[in-house]
Amino acid sequence: MDFLRGLMLGQYVPAESPVHRLDPRTKILGTMWLVGVLFATRSLAGLVVLTAFLGGVLAAGRIAPAYAVRGLRPVFWLVGIAVVFQVLFGDSGGHVLFRRGPLVVTRENLAAGAFYGYRLILLVAATTVMTFTTSSVELTDGLERLLRPFRRVGVPAHELALMMTIALRFIPTLFEETETIMKAQMARGAEFARGSLVARARALIPLLVPLFVGAFRRADALALAMEARGYRGGEHRTRMKELRVAVRDYVAAGMLLVVAAIVLLPPSVWRAVAGR
Repeated sequence: MDFLRGLMLGQYVPAESPVHRLDPRTKILGTMWLVGVLFATRSLAGLVVLTAFLGGVLAAGRIAPAYAVRGLRPVFWLVGIAVVFQVLFGDSGGHVLFRRGPLVVTRENLAAGAFYGYRLILLVAATTVMTFTTSSVELTDGLERLLRPFRRVGVPAHELALMMTIALRFIPTLFEETETIMKAQMARGAEFARGSLVARARALIPLLVPLFVGAFRRADALALAMEARGYRGGEHRTRMKELRVAVRDYVAAGMLLVVAAIVLLPPSVWRAVAGR
């Protein structure tokens, strides 16, 4: 499980930047909007525009590109699997590049696999940028304010926002604990990288038991700590910093709309621009 090393999803990078100062609701809704645009785009040029936009956000957030790319390395294996499945099991029509028995590789499937893999990387990158620039408290407050209108139909807005934020922030911790348990078991002679796929899957069973026990123990300790500090849910809760939408949030929303309009241009428009 070397791909777990370097996972940065859920980590916060404290800094003074325009992106950090944005309202958390703007960043949450903006990330959801970017994800929707990524799923809607059908052109490679659109993905390139989104890549440039995310690069600009990283620069404005004072986050080193190398640091962000290092955090994406653990998802490359997932991208590779998605690309292989698309290439080998996609539509067999088109210009055939390789054929051996039932396996057929076409130029169209290669292009589609690269496109979907690239899009998957951008999906993870958009979410990671949000967590890089938004603290746990801000995420909880932003989610709670966004879910507050649904309280009229019985949705526990505060509890749901807190649960989602804690789950997101504990992702790196759980992966670090997984790596620690694996190293301890490997020191006792456990094998995780040898044998068939079934043997490797069976070898993971002893790993899951201590991992779940540790997760429950950590959750119990967190609950006790929250109760000891007087946590009683969202009722009558006061905040040191109230959320307010500023001019910079409207500017950021306008930039997102412009980028979406450019990305979602019809392919015929992109071909016409490339032809010129």
